[in-house]
Amino acid sequence: MKNNLSELIAGETAIIKEISINGLNRRRFFDLGFIPGTEVTVAFESPLGDPTAYNIRGTVIALRREEAEKILIEVIRESEQVEKS
Repeated sequence: MKNNLSELIAGETAIIKEISINGLNRRRFFDLGFIPGTEVTVAFESPLGDPTAYNIRGTVIALRREEAEKILIEVIRESEQVEKS
């Protein structure tokens, strides 16, 4: 079971459950659309895996792994590649 946004892979969709950071960075996440209850999908990963681009509210936003680890999620749709395995 995936617990944070950094564990999501391409093609998976999740609902944001909690932002586990405080202060100005928390406000920044909210301003970017990372709000609890919002659906987020992995758009694509960089060749080295960091940063990863996420599709959220019709916008593509790239986050570094250390930022994405602070966003707790619940997977609602797994990748087709995972389902076939």
